[in-house]
Amino acid sequence: MSTSSVSPPAAGRRTAWAEGLDELRAAATTEPGRLRVIGAVLALLVVLFGAVTAWQVADRAAAAEDVVEHSQPLTADAASLYRSLADADTTAAAGFLAGGEEGRATRDRYAADIRTASALLVKASANSAGSDGAGAQIAKLNGGLPRYTGLVETARANNRQGLPLGGAYLRYAHEQMRTELLPAARALYDAETDRLAGDYATAKARPWWALAAGVVALGALGWAQRRHYRRTNRVFNRGLLAATAASLVVLGWLVAGHTVAREELTGSYEHGARSLRVLNEARIAALRARGDENLTLVARGAVLTDGRQDFYEAGFRAGMTELAGAGDHGAAAARSRLGAALELADDEAGRRPVRAALTQVRQWQARHAQARAADEGGDYDGALAKVIGAEGSTGESFDRVAAGLERALVHEQAEFRSAADGGRAALRGLPVGAGVLAGLGALGAVLGIGRRLAEYR
Repeated sequence: MSTSSVSPPAAGRRTAWAEGLDELRAAATTEPGRLRVIGAVLALLVVLFGAVTAWQVADRAAAAEDVVEHSQPLTADAASLYRSLADADTTAAAGFLAGGEEGRATRDRYAADIRTASALLVKASANSAGSDGAGAQIAKLNGGLPRYTGLVETARANNRQGLPLGGAYLRYAHEQMRTELLPAARALYDAETDRLAGDYATAKARPWWALAAGVVALGALGWAQRRHYRRTNRVFNRGLLAATAASLVVLGWLVAGHTVAREELTGSYEHGARSLRVLNEARIAALRARGDENLTLVARGAVLTDGRQDFYEAGFRAGMTELAGAGDHGAAAARSRLGAALELADDEAGRRPVRAALTQVRQWQARHAQARAADEGGDYDGALAKVIGAEGSTGESFDRVAAGLERALVHEQAEFRSAADGGRAALRGLPVGAGVLAGLGALGAVLGIGRRLAEYR
């Protein structure tokens, strides 16, 4: 029986990798070899600069696009969802107070609010991928909304028959709205706001890697041209000069484009997104106050705070304090929602509707005081007329407050869109342009070195 074995490599035999390194070192000891290495490194650095620039700018451009087309509209939809739910609850209470005299306009408004909320939930579900928090809130809203509408219909049915049980059903429906649906809608709004803030942060982040790659590429090109001048006494090498010019254009475009985009996006946030958030908070505070005002008459003192005060009246006062500050006359407090909205508005067109809303808030407070005086004096019908009457009622004042805030929201939305569009436009074309110019720059570097190499043949 014979055996065979593989002999180990002969002592001293070198690997192909080691032999290749030796050949590279030997080539680098000659001027043509050095030039080849320099040309390869220059081309690589210029291409790397273009690739990193295209990558980082594309990432920021995509985030700016998301700010305009996705996260901000979804934030607005989440705010509209909250508004629709709160308005439905407020309208249901107003209709209950009207009893058999509930008008068609009130029923239609409630139905429109529920339809709007349902449609916005469907839209939010389609755009909640990747956000577990948003998905959980949407599921909670989808499950709770049918229960809420069922309670409201039961309350209406009992109310039409003159049964006092209707008030209990309506209070229970309101409690579900206040403790389950509105907190879920608020959590969804906060999640979308956080997504918007994240997109802003990504879009405005400075492209440090691209800037560093550009400085390195230009430094290497400058060194190569200085070396060429010292060895040949020739001032210009057209290929290297073209590569330098292309790299300078990319770097200048990058700095200018990102600077403009950052300034425009910052403006869209400071004078658009922040204003929209404050105005939405003001609208939410007004809706909560109106809902509590209506429930004050529905409950008629049946629900009390720990301090033995009317629960809904205390809620109304808290909502008014949040909306305009303590007190019932004069300018809005600086830290209130309307005060902050006036501070953030950057032109008269933005401040005018907020001032109009504040005027109506003060009128609302005066009329509310009259309604409370009538109710506490035993004139329930007079109080009811002051709250839900067609003219001179707190409901009329509330509608005017809502209209003023809506006008302010429309204006600030336009301000946001204009600035944000400018931000994303500043980055448009830069990723492709950087790639093309980098390719031309690399070709110029290779041709410039090739021209020197030709002199050795």
